[in-house]
Amino acid sequence: MLRPGGAGVTRLPFNVLFLCTGNSARSILAESLLNHWGQGRFQGFSAGSFPKGAVHPHALALLRSLELPTEGLRSKSWNEFATPDAPVMDFVFTVCDQAAGETCPVWPNQPITAHWGMPDPAAVETSEVEQWQAFRDTFRALENRLRAFIALPVASLDRMSLTRQVEAIGRMRPDSPEEYAS
Repeated sequence: MLRPGGAGVTRLPFNVLFLCTGNSARSILAESLLNHWGQGRFQGFSAGSFPKGAVHPHALALLRSLELPTEGLRSKSWNEFATPDAPVMDFVFTVCDQAAGETCPVWPNQPITAHWGMPDPAAVETSEVEQWQAFRDTFRALENRLRAFIALPVASLDRMSLTRQVEAIGRMRPDSPEEYAS
């Protein structure tokens, strides 16, 4: 398979970086979900522009309750992925509006980028029940988008078509996977 934007390079998996400001909830959930479903085709990573330094406890608890991978998850700076020895990214998705508006580092390999913004469940400061609901809602929205993403025929789409597809996935309503049409 050809890496998107590559020049005949054939290697898997496709590396995907999920960005948000704090790298404690949304991007962490996305990283774990993609690593679970990637099945050798995709490898998920996450980072933040101003990482909190710790993964939100609700994010970890939710992933563990669903028996999804949590090993190695940590809140880290996006600068780790802009160095010459970092994994080469094929896709970079922002999952929060603030990170989408920030000036990102220059990513080696010119990955395909898109904004998949959604509300921050860690920002919910009401009852414990509402906090958990916010995390579950965010998880479901990411799950729907990632299922649509991994179903894309990445190797058979040109860069422009693939960019349009991942941008369309980012516009999906959080509760409507059937809304996406490839």
